Order: sequence, then structure tokens, then C-alpha cells
Amino acid sequence: MSGGNVATAQALVETLRRSGVEHVCICPGSRSSPFALAFAGHGDIRTWIHVDERSAGFFALGLARELRAPVAVVCSSGTAAANLLPAVVEAALSRVPIIVLTADRPPELRDVGAPQTIDQLNLYGRHAKWFMDMPLADGSTALIRFTSACAARAVAVARAVPAGPVHLNLPVREPLLDAGAADQGPSYVPVVAAGAPHVDAGIIAACAAQLPQYERGVIVCGPQNDPAFPAAVAALAKALGYPVFADPLSQVRCGSHDRSSVVDAYDAFLRDRTVNEAFTPDVVLRFGALPTSKPLWERLQTLSDCPQFLIDDAGSWRDPLATATTVVQADAAAFAAALAAAVSAAKGPPVWRAQWLELDRRTRVALTDALARDERPFDGAVFAALADDLPSETTLFVGNSMPVRDLDTFFGGSERVLRFAANRGANGIDGVVSSALGAAAAGSQVVLVLGDLSFYHDSNGLLAGRLNGIDATIVVLNNDGGGIFSFLPQADVVPPERFEQIFGTPTGLDVGRIAAVYSTGFTRADDAPAFRDALSRALVTPGISIIEVRTQRPENVRRHRAIQAHVVAALQSAPAMAR
Repeated sequence: MSGGNVATAQALVETLRRSGVEHVCICPGSRSSPFALAFAGHGDIRTWIHVDERSAGFFALGLARELRAPVAVVCSSGTAAANLLPAVVEAALSRVPIIVLTADRPPELRDVGAPQTIDQLNLYGRHAKWFMDMPLADGSTALIRFTSACAARAVAVARAVPAGPVHLNLPVREPLLDAGAADQGPSYVPVVAAGAPHVDAGIIAACAAQLPQYERGVIVCGPQNDPAFPAAVAALAKALGYPVFADPLSQVRCGSHDRSSVVDAYDAFLRDRTVNEAFTPDVVLRFGALPTSKPLWERLQTLSDCPQFLIDDAGSWRDPLATATTVVQADAAAFAAALAAAVSAAKGPPVWRAQWLELDRRTRVALTDALARDERPFDGAVFAALADDLPSETTLFVGNSMPVRDLDTFFGGSERVLRFAANRGANGIDGVVSSALGAAAAGSQVVLVLGDLSFYHDSNGLLAGRLNGIDATIVVLNNDGGGIFSFLPQADVVPPERFEQIFGTPTGLDVGRIAAVYSTGFTRADDAPAFRDALSRALVTPGISIIEVRTQRPENVRRHRAIQAHVVAALQSAPAMAR
């Protein structure tokens, strides 16, 4: 029997929808026609059209992260599928559920020199949680039932902890749009039900018995995307009497939850050796991925005699420091809530947490004072302004390299409900614009802050934003090159001309011209007041607004070091603790 492409595609799409997929990114192509048309014709699935597969993959990732739900992406055969690899890698490492559907040539056209044909079997390797090379459609009931089962399984696997990408490879034989069964929905659609996060009662009991023995503990929160986590870890901190070192990407630093234990200026004060010597914990509880702050994880590495508990999802082992003495594989929010209830009567000494909070307060005051002394353009000052001016319910998306680090240092906590996002799985600079616009597609107000190289690397993602009518504000910190390298040892040992050639990599990028190409709004802000004014206007302007802040790499290094020196001087009178 031959044919059945349309009916099989409709079965696949209907099952994906009933399994929870509400959005799909479609890239143009001939071989994927049955699936693209099936998605486009489904009234309950929102389609997002992309002309660039790499951008589509990251857009799907940003949308899925914001929705905390799987998003599908469809492309044609050949290198179109290969262009999805960076997004698949990021989805795997940052635990975002995306369903990758790649059309393919039929078996008889593989490995014989047919055009637009590459080896797509296990194309994404171990980065895909599950791969299936689907059989050719033949119109049979058995094949349609199998397709529906695989679609339901794909969603279930993508959602299962730890979440991530799955890949269905879909070979299609011509005629691509065969006649028959075009209006018939599948009669068989399996339903996959996911269970609630389970926390072993025995583990909770053991931790509840052990942890109260340590009066001077700290809780370290790395990147998290569970809205239940902030309140749960806040309750645990209150029960134990421990301070919480909250990475902005943990979602704990800002919000309406209890923030009375939150410490957010640690990236600055942990650079002071005297502080590290004076404040030594007896135990560390670390939740999730490694935090952004290098001074924080360097401090964790020095605590060789200190028990360190790592709580992370089942199937995980995210301990690049190799410092964890106990690894608990459990849902972070569920574990924190259960442990908080179990140790509700145990509290550390009030002075321990109070001294950390006072140290944090003094550091934040020193940072604010140092920034106020000079209003010239400076990357860190952008994040301090955003901390003051972002309205509640905003998602702040940040690029890697220096932006995410400046976010950690200069963005203080707030009772406003703010979400923070970044592609911190692989920590790459590609796909950042598309990921942020994908987050905005979920209906969130999004502000993206990234460097000029990241902006250049994914500037074609702006087209999807314009074509799909997405509203977002993009702040480009343009220091004409790779700013982070000026902080690394290479800057001190490589001759200046060679450093600029290999590491600085100035491009002379004209952000305004790029904005004009994609018909987006554009403003250049030359100082702090101009930036605040541009931001306030961009937040209420439909479409994409780009704000360029031009800075100088050598000046950024000087300002960072001057601010750190100011912080150290301000902390000389901070209260000490016995080691």
C-alpha cells in the first residue's frame, strides 16, 4: 500500500496537540509539506513561521522555557535539520522540552547522492533524550496508530524529568501531498499522564535529623525555572536559619515570596579575601545548576571540610566542582518544602544569618554609591537601572559572557515579580535574540540585554520578531568586540595588537543600520538618564525596540575594578565572625 502522508501527518499533529503541544515553529521546505500543512490547518495550534532553522530552534526553546511546556519545530531535510543542533544542545543542557520534527528522504534516496539528503539518523546524538526514525507512511491503520503512539511518547519523554529535546525523523516518499483521508482525524490518540514529583520520605527524615546539627549553614540557589521553588526554599531558609545566596536565574532574588533570608550581593563581597576568612559555613545546601558567580563557586571549592548537599532533578549529576558530599536526586521545590516542614522547629543562631544580611546590605549600598559617582556609559550601570525601573511581570533575558555576570553583580533584589532567563545550558552566545523573542511570544513583556557579538550572531532572529508581530525591548551593550576577554589572563600576557586580533575582535558593528534592515525601532543612549528615558518609551511601544549603549572595553575593566575596590574599602568595618 502506498500514500497516506496527509493522514499520517494529521495523526501526528492531532496527537501532539492532545498531548499538550500548543505551539509550533515551521520552517519552509518541500519535504516537510505534509506536516507543515497539518500544523497550519489545526485550529488549536499556534504556528510561528521562520525562514532560518537555527533561529527557529532557539525561538522554540525560548517559548517552551517561558511556557514550561513542549513546543514543536518542523523543518525540511538536509542541512536544514543540521541547523537545529545548537538549539537542541541548549535545550538538553538547560532542560527545556522541545519536539524536533525533521522531514527526510525515503530509504531508497539515502546515501546515493540525492539532493538535500544527509544522514539524519541520531543526528543530534546524546543531546536528544529520545530518537525515532519513523517508518514511511503507507495509509494503514497500524501505521497511523504507531505514529500517534510515538507522538504521545515524544511529548511524555520531553516533559519527563529532566526535561529536554526529542527527535522524530520523518521520511516522506513522493507524492508528498497524496489524496485521501485529508479530513479524517485519527481514531486512536493515546493519553500519557505524568505523575507528581516524588520525594523519598526516608531521605527527608535523614536530612531533617542531620542538618539541624549545623548551626552555620548557607543555601545556594542556581538557575531554576519552577515558580514553586522560591517560596519553598524561602520556607526552608526560615526553618533552618540559613541565608540564601540567590542567583538571579534561580527566580529567588525577586518576587512576592518571603525574601528575608535572601543575599544578593555575594558576587561582590566574596571577592574580598578577608570576608571569606571571617565567614565560614559548617554546611552548604546547593539547589540545581552551578550558579553564575565565579567568586561563589570558587568559595565552595575551598570548603573541603564542609558537608555540601546537592539537590537536583532525578537523572542529574551537575557537580562540575566535585564538592558535593551528598547528592539528592529530587524535585527541588518539593524537596525544599518537605524538608522545611520536617525541620520547622530547628533554627540556626539569629546572629549568623543577620551578619550575612548586614554584609549584603553594606555591599549593595557600596555598589550603589560607586555607580552614582560616575554616570558615563558602563555595562554594570545598565543592570542597576533595570533593577530600579523594570515593571513587575517583566522577563529579563540576558546574554552570556559579561551581561549575565553584570546581572549577578549589579541587579539587586526586589519585591516586584520579575523573571530572569538566559541560555545557561551550554553558555553560548548563539541564538540569544531568537530565544528572547520566543519568550516574548508567550505573551510576556521581555527585555533582552546582550553584547554586540551576541547581537550580531543572531541578528537574523529579528526577522521572525517582525513577521510575527512580537513586542520586545533589546538592549545592546556595544563595546565593539568580546568584552569578557579583557578580564581574562590573556589581556595581561598577549601583545595588544595580537589581543585585539584574536580576542578583542572589533567588528565596527552599526546597530542602527541592522535595526533599519529589520524595520525595528532604534535609540542610542549616551548616558544613564538617556537610557532610562529610552527604556520607559520602549516598554510601551509596540513591536521591537532596540536601545544601543556604547561602552569602551578598557573603561569597563577600569570601572569594574574601581567599584570592587570601593566595596572592599566599605566592608572594612563589617562585623567579623569566628571561623
